[in-house]
Amino acid sequence: MMNKNTFALTPPMGWNSYDYYDTAVTEADVRRNADAMHEKLQRFGYEYVVVDISWYVKHAAALRPEGIQYTPFDELAMDEYGRLLPDPNRFPSSRGGAGFKPLAGYIHSLGLKFGIHIMRGIPRAAAQNHMKVKGAALTADRVADPASICPWNPDMYGVRNCPEGQAYYDSIIELYASWGVDFIKCDDICDSRLYGENFSGWHETEMLRKAIDRCGRPIVLSLSPGPAHIDRASFYQKNANMWRITDDFWDNWKLLKPMFRRCEMWQDHVKEGCFPDCDMLPVGRIGKVFGEERMTRFTRDEQRTMMALWCLFRSPLMIGAELSLLDEETEKLLANEALLSCLKQSAHGEQLLLDETAAVWKNEDRVTGEIRIGLFNLSDEEQEISISKEEISETLTGAETLKELFGEEDNCFENGRLHASVPGHGVRVYRI
Repeated sequence: MMNKNTFALTPPMGWNSYDYYDTAVTEADVRRNADAMHEKLQRFGYEYVVVDISWYVKHAAALRPEGIQYTPFDELAMDEYGRLLPDPNRFPSSRGGAGFKPLAGYIHSLGLKFGIHIMRGIPRAAAQNHMKVKGAALTADRVADPASICPWNPDMYGVRNCPEGQAYYDSIIELYASWGVDFIKCDDICDSRLYGENFSGWHETEMLRKAIDRCGRPIVLSLSPGPAHIDRASFYQKNANMWRITDDFWDNWKLLKPMFRRCEMWQDHVKEGCFPDCDMLPVGRIGKVFGEERMTRFTRDEQRTMMALWCLFRSPLMIGAELSLLDEETEKLLANEALLSCLKQSAHGEQLLLDETAAVWKNEDRVTGEIRIGLFNLSDEEQEISISKEEISETLTGAETLKELFGEEDNCFENGRLHASVPGHGVRVYRI
């Protein structure tokens, strides 16, 4: 059996198709982005290539009525056991029962890892047609819980907490492992407050964990959407490698500013193999299938703030941009090695200060003693932010040189304090 804390010891890094392609990504799109990652970002630690939602919906982009993201009772590609398969029209290498194995093989040939998105549960179409469940006497209609339906995606029923339900999850993970899947983002499973009393995600998370442990392949398990519940932190740590601490995150300052409180709440739960997840990085060119293809709405300073917070906190880094269209400035941001060093296994992040106008984050390497300090301006106008050397670390003398990690002016302590003028919504990050 696999132990989930023996792999993904540092925050997973990679690319996810959702922010640019929504439900309409194709095999050609995935290969193109994998090629771009291999060429531009792999050497900096980015390795996961993740196909997001609705890869099993036949003709998803063509059939979706305007304004409706997930059409009820779409035609789904499935095998005889109700296990979802890639749409052969969008993923032609999957024909003949090959599934995602050929595409995963291509990703692996680049030295990268392959991931997929799944919805919690069993296909409603499988239940309606009384399809067999591999390894179980009961059919899908008996395993399904029709009272447990995702409020925003109609494809699935929840799975009952019974041996046959576990058999269903064992069967899909067995299939994914045979394809060479390295990463699973399971949706509709992290935030129970969407449901009130009728949430089956707790036992379904445990079923997924058992199935992955039994399959013999190291598969990262990521839970969405958030916000995850801090009172269930130990549950997430026991069962998942990543769990979302926010709802879908987009390029809006009103969504970015609250992330400082969320990260502070979760900072002591960042551990080997277990990472509270700030969600994707909506940088570069995004939004193609949402009808508003655009460069990110975040300003240059806001992008730095987001990247710095994600790194100092040690969140997973999943890029939302179309990588083949990556501009030089965005590539430079994503490949900032001095900042990415905050993700090392020996590093730990904590928030030292937070109010309405400013935040200060510290990330310390517990092996080398190296410290990174982020001074964040949460106000709209430029302001000076200051912190004493004692608030940073009792070991500092005040004579240290502070190198700015985005290439801005280096700094030093003055009368025992670090002062910096920081632009509105911006950040200065220093390595001591």
